[in-house]
Amino acid sequence: MKFINSKKIFILLFLITIHFSFAQKSERISTVDFVQIVDGNRSEAMFYYQYNWKVLRLMALEKKYITSFEIMETPYSEEAPFHLMLITTYKDKAQYEQREKHFQELIKLNGEPQLLNDKKPAEFRKNLFHKENVTHQAKEIYIRKG
Repeated sequence: MKFINSKKIFILLFLITIHFSFAQKSERISTVDFVQIVDGNRSEAMFYYQYNWKVLRLMALEKKYITSFEIMETPYSEEAPFHLMLITTYKDKAQYEQREKHFQELIKLNGEPQLLNDKKPAEFRKNLFHKENVTHQAKEIYIRKG
C-alpha cells in the first residue's frame, strides 16, 4: 500500500513539474520599429537616436517604466529595406499599457529634441513599420558569450 501511494505521489510531482516547465511563457512585451535612413543621413539619424531615443529609454529604465531597450543596425537590402531596429521591452502588460503616458512625461522632462545639422526626423529617417505587442516566448533572457 505504501508503495502505491509513493508511486502516485511521484507521478503527481512529475506531472506538476512538467506543467510548470512548459508554462514558462514570459509576461514581457516589446515594441519594434524598423527604420530606414533616408538620403544618406546616417550621422543625423544616429545622433538623433543616441541623444533622444536612447536618453528617453535610459530615463524610462531609471523610473522602471521599461525593462530594456536596444538599437540594432542591419545592412539594407531590397528584401529588408531598413537600417535600424529599435526595440523597447516592458516587463508585463500593465507596464506596456502605460507606455504612452510614461513616454509623454519623459519627453516633457527632456525638453526639445537634439538634432544634428538642424535636420528634422522626417528629413533623415522613415519608420517603415512598427510592431506592437510583441510577446516573448521564454521567461528568461539567455545571454550567450563567445
